[in-house]
Amino acid sequence: MVTKQQLAKAKEIGLKSAKEAVAFLRHFGKRCAGDRVNVMSGHLTYVSLLSLVPLLAVIFAMFAAFPMFEEVRQSVEDALLRNLVPTSGEALQDYLQRFVGNANQMTAIGVVFLFVVALMLISAIDKAMNTIWRVHNRRRMIISLAVYWMVLTMGPILVGTSFAVSSYLLSIAAFADEYVSGFRSTALTLFPFFTTLAAFLLLYVMVPNRVVKFRHAIWGAGLAAFLFELAKNGFGLYLQYFPTYELIYGAVATIPILIVWIYLSWNIILLGAELTVSIEEYLGERSEPIPHEEEETT
Repeated sequence: MVTKQQLAKAKEIGLKSAKEAVAFLRHFGKRCAGDRVNVMSGHLTYVSLLSLVPLLAVIFAMFAAFPMFEEVRQSVEDALLRNLVPTSGEALQDYLQRFVGNANQMTAIGVVFLFVVALMLISAIDKAMNTIWRVHNRRRMIISLAVYWMVLTMGPILVGTSFAVSSYLLSIAAFADEYVSGFRSTALTLFPFFTTLAAFLLLYVMVPNRVVKFRHAIWGAGLAAFLFELAKNGFGLYLQYFPTYELIYGAVATIPILIVWIYLSWNIILLGAELTVSIEEYLGERSEPIPHEEEETT
Protein backbone atom coordinates (compact mmCIF):
# COMPACT_ATOMS: atom_id res chain seq x y z
CA MET A 1 0.00 0.00 0.00
CA VAL A 2 1.49 3.33 -1.09
CA THR A 3 1.30 5.97 1.61
CA LYS A 4 0.72 9.69 1.11
CA GLN A 5 4.26 10.35 2.29
CA GLN A 6 5.69 8.07 -0.41
CA LEU A 7 3.51 9.72 -3.06
CA ALA A 8 4.63 13.17 -1.93
CA LYS A 9 8.28 12.09 -2.04
CA ALA A 10 7.86 10.59 -5.51
CA LYS A 11 6.16 13.78 -6.69
CA GLU A 12 8.96 15.88 -5.24
CA ILE A 13 11.58 13.75 -7.00
CA GLY A 14 9.62 13.98 -10.26
CA LEU A 15 9.35 17.77 -10.05
CA LYS A 16 13.05 18.09 -9.26
CA SER A 17 13.96 15.88 -12.21
CA ALA A 18 11.68 17.89 -14.50
CA LYS A 19 13.29 21.16 -13.38
CA GLU A 20 16.76 19.71 -13.96
CA ALA A 21 15.73 18.53 -17.44
CA VAL A 22 14.30 21.94 -18.34
CA ALA A 23 17.42 23.71 -17.04
CA PHE A 24 19.67 21.39 -19.04
CA LEU A 25 17.61 21.86 -22.22
CA ARG A 26 17.88 25.62 -21.79
CA HIS A 27 21.65 25.33 -21.42
CA PHE A 28 21.79 23.06 -24.49
CA GLY A 29 19.65 25.44 -26.54
CA LYS A 30 21.69 28.52 -25.55
CA ARG A 31 24.90 26.74 -26.45
CA CYS A 32 23.60 25.70 -29.89
CA ALA A 33 22.38 29.25 -30.55
CA GLY A 34 25.65 30.76 -29.31
CA ASP A 35 27.74 28.52 -31.56
CA ARG A 36 25.40 29.20 -34.50
CA VAL A 37 25.18 25.54 -35.42
CA ASN A 38 23.20 26.30 -38.58
CA VAL A 39 25.90 28.68 -39.87
CA MET A 40 28.67 26.22 -39.04
CA SER A 41 26.70 23.49 -40.85
CA GLY A 42 26.42 25.73 -43.90
CA HIS A 43 30.19 26.21 -44.00
CA LEU A 44 30.81 22.48 -43.65
CA THR A 45 28.24 21.81 -46.39
CA TYR A 46 30.11 24.12 -48.77
CA VAL A 47 33.46 22.50 -47.98
CA SER A 48 31.88 19.02 -48.25
CA LEU A 49 30.53 19.75 -51.74
CA LEU A 50 33.93 21.08 -52.81
CA SER A 51 35.78 18.10 -51.31
CA LEU A 52 33.28 15.32 -52.07
CA VAL A 53 34.71 14.05 -55.37
CA PRO A 54 38.40 14.39 -54.34
CA LEU A 55 37.70 12.62 -51.05
CA LEU A 56 35.89 9.74 -52.78
CA ALA A 57 38.67 9.53 -55.37
CA VAL A 58 41.28 9.24 -52.60
CA ILE A 59 39.21 6.64 -50.71
CA PHE A 60 38.64 4.46 -53.78
CA ALA A 61 42.29 4.83 -54.79
CA MET A 62 43.28 3.49 -51.35
CA PHE A 63 40.96 0.53 -51.83
CA ALA A 64 42.54 -0.14 -55.22
CA ALA A 65 45.96 -0.23 -53.54
CA PHE A 66 44.83 -3.14 -51.33
CA PRO A 67 43.50 -6.05 -53.46
CA MET A 68 42.22 -7.78 -50.32
CA PHE A 69 39.44 -5.19 -50.14
CA GLU A 70 38.39 -5.53 -53.77
CA GLU A 71 35.39 -7.67 -52.82
CA VAL A 72 34.11 -5.18 -50.25
CA ARG A 73 34.84 -2.08 -52.35
CA GLN A 74 31.46 -2.18 -54.04
CA SER A 75 29.72 -2.64 -50.69
CA VAL A 76 31.56 0.35 -49.22
CA GLU A 77 30.76 2.44 -52.30
CA ASP A 78 27.07 1.52 -52.13
CA ALA A 79 26.93 2.27 -48.40
CA LEU A 80 28.62 5.66 -48.81
CA LEU A 81 26.25 6.68 -51.59
CA ARG A 82 23.22 5.32 -49.74
CA ASN A 83 24.09 7.47 -46.71
CA LEU A 84 25.12 10.38 -48.89
CA VAL A 85 21.59 10.81 -50.21
CA PRO A 86 18.68 8.64 -49.05
CA THR A 87 17.18 8.65 -52.54
CA SER A 88 18.19 9.48 -56.13
CA GLY A 89 21.15 7.21 -55.41
CA GLU A 90 21.43 5.72 -58.89
CA ALA A 91 21.72 9.07 -60.67
CA LEU A 92 24.16 10.38 -58.06
CA GLN A 93 26.20 7.18 -58.19
CA ASP A 94 26.50 7.47 -61.98
CA TYR A 95 27.72 11.08 -61.75
CA LEU A 96 30.19 10.41 -58.94
CA GLN A 97 31.62 7.31 -60.60
CA ARG A 98 32.16 9.34 -63.76
CA PHE A 99 33.86 12.16 -61.83
CA VAL A 100 36.02 9.77 -59.82
CA GLY A 101 36.97 7.91 -62.99
CA ASN A 102 38.10 11.20 -64.56
CA ALA A 103 40.00 12.08 -61.39
CA ASN A 104 41.92 8.80 -61.56
CA GLN A 105 43.31 9.86 -64.96
CA MET A 106 44.88 13.04 -63.59
CA THR A 107 48.59 13.78 -63.53
CA ALA A 108 50.77 13.65 -60.41
CA ILE A 109 50.18 17.36 -59.76
CA GLY A 110 46.45 16.83 -60.08
CA VAL A 111 46.58 13.94 -57.61
CA VAL A 112 48.40 16.15 -55.10
CA PHE A 113 45.69 18.78 -55.58
CA LEU A 114 43.04 16.11 -54.87
CA PHE A 115 44.75 15.26 -51.57
CA VAL A 116 44.95 18.94 -50.62
CA VAL A 117 41.24 19.51 -51.31
CA ALA A 118 40.34 16.31 -49.42
CA LEU A 119 42.41 17.54 -46.48
CA MET A 120 40.39 20.77 -46.48
CA LEU A 121 37.28 18.87 -45.43
CA ILE A 122 39.05 17.05 -42.61
CA SER A 123 40.61 20.33 -41.46
CA ALA A 124 37.20 22.07 -41.49
CA ILE A 125 35.69 19.26 -39.38
CA ASP A 126 38.62 19.49 -36.96
CA LYS A 127 38.17 23.26 -36.57
CA ALA A 128 34.40 22.94 -36.09
CA MET A 129 34.75 20.32 -33.35
CA ASN A 130 37.44 22.28 -31.53
CA THR A 131 35.28 25.43 -31.74
CA ILE A 132 32.40 23.58 -30.09
CA TRP A 133 34.72 22.25 -27.38
CA ARG A 134 36.17 25.77 -26.85
CA VAL A 135 39.68 24.56 -27.64
CA HIS A 136 41.90 27.61 -28.15
CA ASN A 137 45.19 25.69 -28.25
CA ARG A 138 45.43 24.05 -31.64
CA ARG A 139 47.65 21.17 -32.57
CA ARG A 140 50.92 22.06 -34.24
CA MET A 141 50.60 22.17 -38.03
CA ILE A 142 52.90 19.18 -38.54
CA ILE A 143 50.87 17.12 -36.05
CA SER A 144 47.60 18.15 -37.70
CA LEU A 145 48.86 17.20 -41.15
CA ALA A 146 50.07 13.86 -39.81
CA VAL A 147 46.64 13.17 -38.27
CA TYR A 148 44.80 14.21 -41.45
CA TRP A 149 47.10 12.07 -43.59
CA MET A 150 46.54 9.11 -41.29
CA VAL A 151 42.76 9.57 -41.61
CA LEU A 152 42.97 9.60 -45.41
CA THR A 153 45.24 6.56 -45.60
CA MET A 154 44.11 4.42 -42.68
CA GLY A 155 40.42 5.37 -42.85
CA PRO A 156 39.63 3.32 -45.98
CA ILE A 157 41.54 0.34 -44.57
CA LEU A 158 39.55 0.45 -41.33
CA VAL A 159 36.29 0.86 -43.27
CA GLY A 160 37.14 -2.10 -45.47
CA THR A 161 38.00 -4.21 -42.44
CA SER A 162 34.77 -3.24 -40.69
CA PHE A 163 32.72 -4.16 -43.76
CA ALA A 164 34.46 -7.53 -43.99
CA VAL A 165 33.68 -8.18 -40.31
CA SER A 166 30.13 -6.93 -40.81
CA SER A 167 29.57 -9.30 -43.73
CA TYR A 168 30.77 -12.17 -41.57
CA LEU A 169 28.47 -11.17 -38.69
CA LEU A 170 25.49 -10.82 -41.04
CA SER A 171 26.20 -14.26 -42.49
CA ILE A 172 26.09 -15.63 -38.93
CA ALA A 173 22.80 -13.77 -38.45
CA ALA A 174 21.43 -15.42 -41.61
CA PHE A 175 22.42 -18.82 -40.20
CA ALA A 176 20.81 -17.99 -36.83
CA ASP A 177 17.65 -16.91 -38.62
CA GLU A 178 16.94 -20.59 -39.35
CA TYR A 179 16.55 -21.17 -35.62
CA VAL A 180 15.20 -17.80 -34.43
CA SER A 181 12.66 -16.42 -36.87
CA GLY A 182 13.22 -12.77 -37.75
CA PHE A 183 16.73 -12.64 -36.26
CA ARG A 184 18.41 -11.62 -39.51
CA SER A 185 15.82 -8.96 -40.34
CA THR A 186 16.24 -7.52 -36.83
CA ALA A 187 20.03 -7.51 -37.24
CA LEU A 188 19.77 -5.77 -40.62
CA THR A 189 17.46 -3.16 -39.08
CA LEU A 190 19.66 -2.41 -36.08
CA PHE A 191 23.05 -2.74 -37.80
CA PRO A 192 22.97 0.68 -39.61
CA PHE A 193 22.12 2.44 -36.35
CA PHE A 194 25.00 0.87 -34.42
CA THR A 195 27.54 1.49 -37.20
CA THR A 196 26.44 5.13 -37.34
CA LEU A 197 26.62 5.31 -33.54
CA ALA A 198 30.19 3.97 -33.59
CA ALA A 199 31.23 6.46 -36.30
CA PHE A 200 29.84 9.46 -34.40
CA LEU A 201 31.34 8.20 -31.14
CA LEU A 202 34.80 8.05 -32.72
CA LEU A 203 34.28 11.53 -34.19
CA TYR A 204 33.39 13.09 -30.84
CA VAL A 205 36.12 11.29 -28.90
CA MET A 206 39.04 11.43 -31.34
CA VAL A 207 38.72 14.73 -33.22
CA PRO A 208 38.60 17.38 -30.43
CA ASN A 209 41.98 18.31 -29.00
CA ARG A 210 40.70 17.42 -25.54
CA VAL A 211 40.14 14.28 -23.50
CA VAL A 212 36.44 13.55 -24.10
CA LYS A 213 34.94 10.99 -21.73
CA PHE A 214 33.12 8.03 -23.25
CA ARG A 215 30.15 8.38 -20.90
CA HIS A 216 29.53 11.88 -22.25
CA ALA A 217 30.21 11.18 -25.92
CA ILE A 218 27.90 8.15 -26.04
CA TRP A 219 24.88 10.40 -25.36
CA GLY A 220 25.80 12.79 -28.15
CA ALA A 221 26.56 9.93 -30.53
CA GLY A 222 23.28 8.23 -29.61
CA LEU A 223 21.29 11.40 -30.33
CA ALA A 224 23.09 11.99 -33.63
CA ALA A 225 22.71 8.37 -34.76
CA PHE A 226 19.00 8.34 -33.90
CA LEU A 227 18.33 11.65 -35.66
CA PHE A 228 20.45 10.61 -38.65
CA GLU A 229 18.55 7.35 -39.20
CA LEU A 230 15.25 9.14 -38.59
CA ALA A 231 16.16 11.92 -41.02
CA LYS A 232 17.38 9.43 -43.62
CA ASN A 233 14.07 7.56 -43.60
CA GLY A 234 11.98 10.73 -43.36
CA PHE A 235 13.92 12.49 -46.11
CA GLY A 236 13.53 9.48 -48.38
CA LEU A 237 9.77 9.31 -47.76
CA TYR A 238 9.42 13.06 -48.37
CA LEU A 239 11.21 12.86 -51.72
CA GLN A 240 9.18 9.79 -52.65
CA TYR A 241 5.74 11.19 -51.91
CA PHE A 242 6.37 14.93 -52.32
CA PRO A 243 8.75 15.19 -55.30
CA THR A 244 8.94 18.98 -55.17
CA TYR A 245 12.58 19.19 -56.21
CA GLU A 246 12.08 16.88 -59.20
CA LEU A 247 9.12 18.95 -60.39
CA ILE A 248 10.97 22.26 -60.07
CA TYR A 249 14.54 21.35 -61.07
CA GLY A 250 13.87 18.43 -63.40
CA ALA A 251 17.00 16.54 -64.48
CA VAL A 252 19.31 18.51 -62.15
CA ALA A 253 17.20 17.84 -59.05
CA THR A 254 20.00 15.66 -57.60
CA ILE A 255 22.12 18.77 -56.92
CA PRO A 256 19.75 20.65 -54.56
CA ILE A 257 18.73 17.34 -52.95
CA LEU A 258 22.39 16.60 -52.23
CA ILE A 259 22.95 20.09 -50.80
CA VAL A 260 19.89 19.90 -48.52
CA TRP A 261 20.78 16.42 -47.27
CA ILE A 262 24.42 17.27 -46.51
CA TYR A 263 23.31 20.43 -44.69
CA LEU A 264 20.78 18.46 -42.65
CA SER A 265 23.40 15.80 -41.84
CA TRP A 266 25.92 18.35 -40.58
CA ASN A 267 23.27 19.96 -38.37
CA ILE A 268 22.60 16.55 -36.81
CA ILE A 269 26.32 15.81 -36.33
CA LEU A 270 26.98 19.18 -34.69
CA LEU A 271 23.92 18.82 -32.44
CA GLY A 272 25.38 15.55 -31.14
CA ALA A 273 28.67 17.33 -30.44
CA GLU A 274 26.85 20.16 -28.66
CA LEU A 275 24.97 17.65 -26.50
CA THR A 276 28.24 15.98 -25.48
CA VAL A 277 29.80 19.30 -24.45
CA SER A 278 26.60 20.46 -22.74
CA ILE A 279 26.57 17.34 -20.56
CA GLU A 280 30.22 17.95 -19.63
CA GLU A 281 29.53 21.56 -18.69
CA TYR A 282 26.23 20.96 -16.91
CA LEU A 283 27.74 18.22 -14.73
CA GLY A 284 30.82 20.34 -14.08
CA GLU A 285 33.10 17.74 -15.68
CA ARG A 286 34.80 19.81 -18.35
CA SER A 287 37.21 17.81 -20.47
CA GLU A 288 40.91 18.51 -20.04
CA PRO A 289 43.45 19.29 -22.79
CA ILE A 290 45.22 16.25 -24.20
CA PRO A 291 48.36 15.75 -22.05
CA HIS A 292 51.91 15.28 -23.31
CA GLU A 293 51.20 17.04 -26.59
CA GLU A 294 53.16 20.02 -27.77
CA GLU A 295 50.72 22.76 -28.73
CA GLU A 296 50.79 26.27 -30.01
CA THR A 297 48.30 29.04 -29.30
CA THR A 298 46.55 30.55 -32.27
